[in-house]
Amino acid sequence: MEYSYPFSIDWTTDEIVDVVEFFEAIEKAYEKGIMRQELMDKYRKFKKVVPSMAEEKTYFREFEEESGYVSYAVVKKMKEASGDELIRIKR
Repeated sequence: MEYSYPFSIDWTTDEIVDVVEFFEAIEKAYEKGIMRQELMDKYRKFKKVVPSMAEEKTYFREFEEESGYVSYAVVKKMKEASGDELIRIKR
């Protein structure tokens, strides 16, 4: 797919990598599924970079507009799941 990932020019290279890896995990949840623990790890790193809920919603919205993937649905399913199950979202 040809689209860009949302990020801030104020972030370090490592922070940008963490955010991009989180959005790649969102893609994976839609395309083939991702284990809950792997997604949780990537979400925790994302939250260290983007701690505010308002900012999170902004980046989620920007990513959805670019890609069509709804990050909120994936995160919600991850939080509702227990253990290390496969998180998969069907379109």
